[in-house]
Amino acid sequence: MPEWSPDIVVDETLARRLLAEQFPELELDSLSPAGEGWDNTAWLVDEEWVFRFPRREIALDGVGRELRVLPLLAPQLPLPVPEPVFVGAAGPAFPWPFFGAAVIPGRELAEAELDDRGRAALARPLGAFLRALHAAEVEVDLPVDPIRRAEMGFRVQHARDRLEELGVAVPGAEDIFSAALELPPPERATLVHGDLHLRHAFVEDGRLSGVIDWGDVCRADPAIDLILVWCALPPAARRDFLSEYGPVSEAGLLRARVLSLFLCAVLATHARHEGLPAVERESLAGLQRTLLD
Repeated sequence: MPEWSPDIVVDETLARRLLAEQFPELELDSLSPAGEGWDNTAWLVDEEWVFRFPRREIALDGVGRELRVLPLLAPQLPLPVPEPVFVGAAGPAFPWPFFGAAVIPGRELAEAELDDRGRAALARPLGAFLRALHAAEVEVDLPVDPIRRAEMGFRVQHARDRLEELGVAVPGAEDIFSAALELPPPERATLVHGDLHLRHAFVEDGRLSGVIDWGDVCRADPAIDLILVWCALPPAARRDFLSEYGPVSEAGLLRARVLSLFLCAVLATHARHEGLPAVERESLAGLQRTLLD
């Protein structure tokens, strides 16, 4: 059984029941799937709201953090993020909290099929967004790197395992891994998204339009949020990102590079299993971009 298999399936019948019971003010004229990831199932309600329901118990801590952090963080950012408007309570029909937020326009970067010029146009807005995020402050007690994204002794082995599972040759990856294993621990921690990959950045009409899925929000080395610099941007556009974001150490860039290899392999494997060809293509292309200096 795949590790992303749900503990609870939130199908249309269950979603409609929960929404009708807890939020009678909603019209519920339309209800359609809005996406499904490892930890959450999303439903689009009345073309206006997206409700995210946990599908695995392991996601519950992240949902709690989103509910505490996002209302405080959203006003500090230059792009839309989900702001909980409807907060559903656990009950007999569904044992976990869930929430609804206004629709963020656009589609996943993983499915946008941008050319290099389109990708390059995202560099400065991405830099501005991450500069604001990493400078933001919220009065919330958050864990420090709880899934060990910046810990290279742990993360490198996971990246190796994921690439082996994927079964795709990635020449040069081992050189990156070997260098990363020599890195000292990170020197600072900031507020971070924690999982900012190709499926969590949205684009619309060629522009960055929002960032979703904040279940891994925490405090950590800000470099763990720089995955898209490697897997989404053409090499020449990375200068534009840095000119907007600010300087990043070589150690930080190397940590981000390892995470890019890791997460592209994870996304490609998941997409292949779940029948998401556009996501698989973009993830495999992201692996190759990550190898380009």
